[in-house]
Amino acid sequence: MKKFVQRLLCAAASGALVLSGTAVAASAQPQVAAASSVVHVAAAKKTVPVTVKKIGNKTVEGSAKATIKPNYTKIKNVKIKSALVTVAKGKKTVAKNKNSVKLAAGTYKVTTAVKYTYKGKTSTVKKTETLKVTKKAAAKKKTSVAMNGKTYNCPAGYPVKGNRTGSKNEWKYHVKGGAFYDRTKPEECFKTAADAKKAGYRASKR
Repeated sequence: MKKFVQRLLCAAASGALVLSGTAVAASAQPQVAAASSVVHVAAAKKTVPVTVKKIGNKTVEGSAKATIKPNYTKIKNVKIKSALVTVAKGKKTVAKNKNSVKLAAGTYKVTTAVKYTYKGKTSTVKKTETLKVTKKAAAKKKTSVAMNGKTYNCPAGYPVKGNRTGSKNEWKYHVKGGAFYDRTKPEECFKTAADAKKAGYRASKR
């Protein structure tokens, strides 16, 4: 009986050791965390119903004036209620809330305001820019016409005949009524005698 009890105690001790080893092995295994799924949602692009664009600088000729109008773009289903410009030159307001403005040469501050309705909501968008109106450089007036020295006549508007004989000191010009005018085949024709002088010609003595 005593031996039987001892065997039971040994068996119980062995079982405890086995269970203990299993628990240690289980605790030694690495813990695998479940990866969380991350979903990135792109932000919705904001719709811009109306965009005010730059009008840009202008060039005019002489005393002419440049016409300035609102410049903008809109998307579908936008209803424009008004598109106006306000113009200032220095501290002075030249025009206020106009559909278009005519401006002489100068530098201006131009504010474009566009009022519109989109999806039942009325809004106004504005933009201010510096705008320059400049005069186009006047074309240089032509005072002479080159000729080939083979014909007697000058073009209309250039009646003075220039004749290049010898060195430049001997270049001569002839006016109508002169003794050699009709017999001269010009190499250059001028608007006036003064233009011929500026070009280096001297008056014919006859």
